[in-house]
Amino acid sequence: MIAAVRDRLIVGLDLPAVADAEAMVDTLGDTVSFYKIGYRLVFAGGLDLARRLKAAGKSVFLDMKLLDIDNTVAQGVQSVAAMGVDMLTVHAYPKAMAAAAEAAQGSHLTLLAVTVLTSMDDHDLSDAGYHDNAAGLVLKRARQARDAGMGGIVCSAAEAEPVRDVVGPGMAIVTPGIRPAGSAAGDQKRVVTPAQAMAAGATHLVVARPIIAAPDPAGAAAAILDEMAAAAEG
Repeated sequence: MIAAVRDRLIVGLDLPAVADAEAMVDTLGDTVSFYKIGYRLVFAGGLDLARRLKAAGKSVFLDMKLLDIDNTVAQGVQSVAAMGVDMLTVHAYPKAMAAAAEAAQGSHLTLLAVTVLTSMDDHDLSDAGYHDNAAGLVLKRARQARDAGMGGIVCSAAEAEPVRDVVGPGMAIVTPGIRPAGSAAGDQKRVVTPAQAMAAGATHLVVARPIIAAPDPAGAAAAILDEMAAAAEG
């Protein structure tokens, strides 16, 4: 059963240097098959690491949260698609998503719409000038992502079930902010356990600190996979 969920666990390589990330990949070995690379590592040489991970048979989620004028977004998506990575994030603004989806046609790249960051709550959205609460804005952006032809949604697992109702069965639902029971929330505000995320209908779980900051990263990843497998069986 572990094999059935292994490709659904994405480990965030939120580390300061490529050498640190490569050491973590070596430590995790065959336990983990899917990695997320974000801004911190990209700006330290992480794009070349993404290519090496793909060459080694791993899956790669490039978390760049693109947002710009349509042409620039489209050109960026074309370049990422040519790298051969598996997932790429785009902020869920309708024009940006439409441009990204058109640019990704013919590739195997799954475009993910970032709805509301899991570090934000209703108060944060109000401060930023939004009238919707977090749950309402997530669903609005999920509908827009579906209509734009995106491949999936990034949202808190707390919103995964209503998002699935909106987008239907075919789109990926990728949930960051995953914290095993007893883990510190850190700077995340809308967090759930791996089992709760699976039960809510998430297709992929993104976990960083509970694995990469653990005394035994491979053991921590294996424990999360066990919890995911038990939830999938239930």
